[in-house]
Amino acid sequence: MATIDAPDQLLQVKNLYTQFDTPKGIARAVDGVTFSLDRGKTLGIVGESGSGKSVLSRTIIDILAKDGSVLYDGEIIFEGRDLRNLSEKEMRDVRGREIAMVFQDPMSSLNPVKKIGKQITEVLTKRLGMSSHLAKVRAAELINSVGIPDAQEQLGRYPMHLSGGMRQRVAIAIAIACEPKLLIADEPTTALDVTIQAQILDLLKEQQEKHDMSVILITHNLCIVSGYTDDVAVMYAGKIVEKCSTSELISNPIMPYTEALMNSAPSLAAAPHTRLKAIPGLPPNLLDLPEGCSFNSRCSYKDQKCINDVPDLTLLKNTKHSFACWYPLAQSATKAAFK
Repeated sequence: MATIDAPDQLLQVKNLYTQFDTPKGIARAVDGVTFSLDRGKTLGIVGESGSGKSVLSRTIIDILAKDGSVLYDGEIIFEGRDLRNLSEKEMRDVRGREIAMVFQDPMSSLNPVKKIGKQITEVLTKRLGMSSHLAKVRAAELINSVGIPDAQEQLGRYPMHLSGGMRQRVAIAIAIACEPKLLIADEPTTALDVTIQAQILDLLKEQQEKHDMSVILITHNLCIVSGYTDDVAVMYAGKIVEKCSTSELISNPIMPYTEALMNSAPSLAAAPHTRLKAIPGLPPNLLDLPEGCSFNSRCSYKDQKCINDVPDLTLLKNTKHSFACWYPLAQSATKAAFK
């Protein structure tokens, strides 16, 4: 059985592939992804829609289709076990109890015809074996802990009676009910206004510290990861194209795609009425990926080498900053490292 190389590492994903067998061909949604996550830390995974972020998260918790249309390879080592080798029953025990997930749209994970209280108590009785009485008490505690007032009243409501922000708080309460070691939050604030976004992110951080969880925060917004993550992996066309500490990425992006993401995000430091810089073109079709670097058709720095050859993920000299680019951005730190 595979084991974790370092005691601080909770999760290791090694050379992971997730492909969809479609009538039009094989779509490479996750294409050789490798990363690790330490206990108590937060990893941000960023990229445009269609970059493979959500498929990666669903591969980790094994909730993709089981009809043979999804093809896998690689390792997902969690707490010393390769999750890819577990039976469906063993994986069900991991899912929810040890690894939990918060989805972009809470209505996709909440049952619209069950009261909030019933949905929380079911998790507690089925997953933890609590008595009905204790589960009701704990459900009220969980609702209070995620900042929802009047717990007893709210437990008797249906999801449709709550605002989007309140529904997301309920989804977080359900996710942390079993005190998982890893929480995956997949675009948890996309459908919310800016004020509520900050409240939900602060809540996730508070619950992480309270329960000593590791968190994977998936988003398309680099502004979000800058304030809430320790490390960042940038995904494009199914691959990780840049990976380092969050502070390093914000101050010294190396990959042109990362620079483009940063330039397309709004900034408080920008002058009023400054136009955002959209990334030209569209992400590539996963059924027909281009030769060479998958970003080459949208990159202003490309040359023939970028069109012909695929760059490997390379570690910047004397750092923990890795990138996949033939011509990294011409910054002083990068130049010095390549002399």
